[in-house]
Amino acid sequence: MMRPNTVQWKSADGRIFLKPDPALNAQIPGEVDIIDQTCLPGELTRITLSTPEEVYDAIQRLAVRGAPAIGCAAALGLAACAQRFEEKERNAFLAKLKKTADYLESSRPTAVNLAWALRRCCRRLDEAAEEDVSSLMTLLLNEALTILDEDIAMCRAIGRNGLSLIRDGMGILTHCNAGALATGGCGTALAPVYAAQEAGLTVHVFSDETRPLLQGARLTAWELSYSGIDVTTICDSMAAQVMQEGRVDLVIVGADRVAANGDAANKIGTYQLAIAARYHRIPFYIAIPSSTIDRATPDGASIPIEQRRESEITTINGKRISPQKIRVYNPAFDVTPASLITGYITEKGVFSTL
Repeated sequence: MMRPNTVQWKSADGRIFLKPDPALNAQIPGEVDIIDQTCLPGELTRITLSTPEEVYDAIQRLAVRGAPAIGCAAALGLAACAQRFEEKERNAFLAKLKKTADYLESSRPTAVNLAWALRRCCRRLDEAAEEDVSSLMTLLLNEALTILDEDIAMCRAIGRNGLSLIRDGMGILTHCNAGALATGGCGTALAPVYAAQEAGLTVHVFSDETRPLLQGARLTAWELSYSGIDVTTICDSMAAQVMQEGRVDLVIVGADRVAANGDAANKIGTYQLAIAARYHRIPFYIAIPSSTIDRATPDGASIPIEQRRESEITTINGKRISPQKIRVYNPAFDVTPASLITGYITEKGVFSTL
């Protein structure tokens, strides 16, 4: 079954775009169209975004999540917002654009693709010779759609490169969701799994539930089963056990930011997987597009770690499961040292170091 697009552009007449197209009129306001992932797996719901507040809220509450998908959604969201600006003079328009981009960038600090995509869009317009705002809006929308198109291509390339690591019958463990729901394309960590499926190989995926928001149980399990891939959901504390049982041959996870030295920030719980994989001599790979590598950040200690709400730990489906006034520590990410990472699967190849 064909996977639905996680992020796409919807024109005023209802047409869907995934890349720049001469037929698309940037002067007629469109919308970002996304899958609302907070509704999965119960229902597949799409929502549209066109204001700064809507885009910010969708990113912050994880209606769209995964570093590449956030970057694509933010870039397209910036274009949708700009189409509704009242400023018609170049300098005023660009000032409003920068202010909006800064606001959207503050929604989630750890995912480097968010800042990368927004800054790329602003830089494209800053460097443009065009003076009229209508031409700037066309440039902006085309740049945002180019980011989405590039992400789709990068995911395919990550899949092709990662396929070299997979043998028929393998058990593959993954954490959180780094599949199609986390990108504009077929995913990062799950891209080699989809490539294996297309190549006729049989694999079995173990998907950590990924507390506290259950992205593995809710999203990865849904996505893989939707695509016809054999998947077993396990609780986070069970990962070392299935490794010990010899059921895992390979671990592939994504990342929200990779520092210059190779340290990788990914969903909380990734670090302990890397430790367990090293103990059991199981290869541990990070699958990322090059845009996730932050050369300006020297090491993992320099990566800002988002702190989430206490209620994500103390409640489940609105029901409190912890005592009142209990202290809660809820970082969204942890950092896996480069020394525990076997290699990095990117659109450019598979590398042991960056």
